Amino acid sequence: MDDYRSVFTTSQDGLKLHARDYGDRSSPRLPVVCLAGLTRNAVDFHDLALALSRHRHRPRRVVAIDLRGRGLSGHDPDWRNYEPRIEVADVMDQLAALGVAHAVFVGTSRGGLIAMGLAAARPGLLKGVVLNDIGPVIEAQGLIRIRSYVGKLPAPRSMDEAVDILRRISDARFPALSDEDWLALARGSWTEKNGALVPSYDTSLFRGLAALDLEAPLPPIWPYFKALAAVPVLAIRGENSDLLSPATLDAMAAAHPALEPLTVPGQGHAPLLRDAATISKITSFVAHVEDGGETRPKPAIVRDGAGVDQAAGDAASSA
Repeated sequence: MDDYRSVFTTSQDGLKLHARDYGDRSSPRLPVVCLAGLTRNAVDFHDLALALSRHRHRPRRVVAIDLRGRGLSGHDPDWRNYEPRIEVADVMDQLAALGVAHAVFVGTSRGGLIAMGLAAARPGLLKGVVLNDIGPVIEAQGLIRIRSYVGKLPAPRSMDEAVDILRRISDARFPALSDEDWLALARGSWTEKNGALVPSYDTSLFRGLAALDLEAPLPPIWPYFKALAAVPVLAIRGENSDLLSPATLDAMAAAHPALEPLTVPGQGHAPLLRDAATISKITSFVAHVEDGGETRPKPAIVRDGAGVDQAAGDAASSA
């Protein structure tokens, strides 16, 4: 049995869009939709998707989406279309084509912003949300760091060299990553094309970051976060994150009566979501949402884990 099916749809402006479709499409269980960070793609959710779709007692459908310009989705000839409002519309169209009427959403960084946008645009689509290292206040220092390398990394000659490149820019924030973790990150960052390794995203994405004035305070996007008020939220933060601050996570918990915070030590922006503890936590959260229970606020949980710095410079001003 194949792990997943590749499904291609077409956006309203004619761009080819891709998603990985895991599990039984006819499953009565609540499906899960995964949205990756700025330059990331569906590959990041493979381990989580397998765990959810092959769960012993509650196997469910999981759809992991490649946003336009990422993974196997087409590159947009106009870089200005790489912005959350268009990506929200793309996701709604993809899910309609796939027959997903509602789901729990897992959004890493940019993907979390899109989940908030979906909640504002089509509230009935979301039954619960996992926000992975993203919130309504985005720290400029994180975007400055991310802008320094998005679309500018050297071309690796091998996956081993790709791992070395990623270690150089991210190792200090992720001391717990295993060799297998780094290799998984590299395989999601570059893809082989015509015998060479090329970025698995359109490098024009950096132009949106370049246009941001990061010397001025970034406008908060609390109205979009508040659109999640009717659904349970699991908010994950990497302990070493420079994009989501502890103060913002605390403010999110105070503002949302059904938010559960989770702080993961030894990780930065953004946790990889592939270690057993994190997968178990998300699996339990999804089951709880499916059962119709409310997630009660709890103190931030600190545990051991592994993560990865995903190149996810989210232009909050365009969310």
